[in-house]
Amino acid sequence: MANDGVIGRGGVLIGVSLTVPEPYGSLIQDARAGYGDTRAHGIPTHVTLLPPTEVPLSALPDVDAHLARAAADHRPFRVTLRGTGTFRPVSQVVFVQLEQGVRECVALEASVRSGPLARELAFPYHPHVTVAHDLPAEALDRAFADLRGFEAGFPVEGFSLHRFSTDDEAWRPLRRYGFPGAAPAPGRASATGC
Repeated sequence: MANDGVIGRGGVLIGVSLTVPEPYGSLIQDARAGYGDTRAHGIPTHVTLLPPTEVPLSALPDVDAHLARAAADHRPFRVTLRGTGTFRPVSQVVFVQLEQGVRECVALEASVRSGPLARELAFPYHPHVTVAHDLPAEALDRAFADLRGFEAGFPVEGFSLHRFSTDDEAWRPLRRYGFPGAAPAPGRASATGC
């Protein structure tokens, strides 16, 4: 029988994120795999709101209620991704940058990372979409150059709670939390440079 992500003594590893929708999610995920990240297809393309965090299995109902309250306090917004950035030399990460939606992500992250999910972060929160992580310098350089011209835009109407599966080392969605209110004004999304 699968242990369904239970780690240690009844703990589960969870994360909260904004999902990057298709076709952009697969484009970035495939690029990430192409740079040599063997974990790429087990990590949905996302903007992190809560990094991997261990919680007791018994705390999941409280976490669920907290995230539902957090979602209720926010409204739909638009994200525009454009170009690449890096955290090197501090951290071996190359990412696609958020040009639009940063302020909303920062406010949403603060709501999510409170209450039962309050925790300290190793680095200040900086919303981004990872495309290469802990890979050789050549792969990081290539990712930075290849996606320099990447552009995509999409509406954000909620966020998702994910749980890490120790069986196949993949992140699986547990629940999506929608924002109240009307969807943002429609606009044709486009992506280039991938």
